[in-house]
Amino acid sequence: MDAIDISGWDVDKHLKRDLLTLTRFIEVYCVHWHKADPRSQASLKQIDVTALMGRPVVLCERCLKLLAHAMYKRSHCPMSPKPACKKCPRHCYHPLYRKQIREVMKYSGRKLVLSGRLDYLWHLIG
Repeated sequence: MDAIDISGWDVDKHLKRDLLTLTRFIEVYCVHWHKADPRSQASLKQIDVTALMGRPVVLCERCLKLLAHAMYKRSHCPMSPKPACKKCPRHCYHPLYRKQIREVMKYSGRKLVLSGRLDYLWHLIG
């Protein structure tokens, strides 16, 4: 698996934005739905999540697995330009993770937009 150097921001701006959004959405979902689950700081082999977000991200085990899968799939997407996953003709997520990420996007997108984060609106309508 190829490592992605987020620390130097040598990735294209769309990939960076998508990775930030994925992390933020999963974090919001985890905080609300998995309050009682044990959590640990997110640490992935392929991406330094702390450098990406500018702070540590703490997730439960289920959400950490989803984040790892989502980050890998997004980082290695063969489509250029990348369409929204729900409109993509080639679904690369494992079916279990695809169901989970849809739930995360639906919940977190609405939650962030309703809390005033209009920059996430494109995920709801995209």
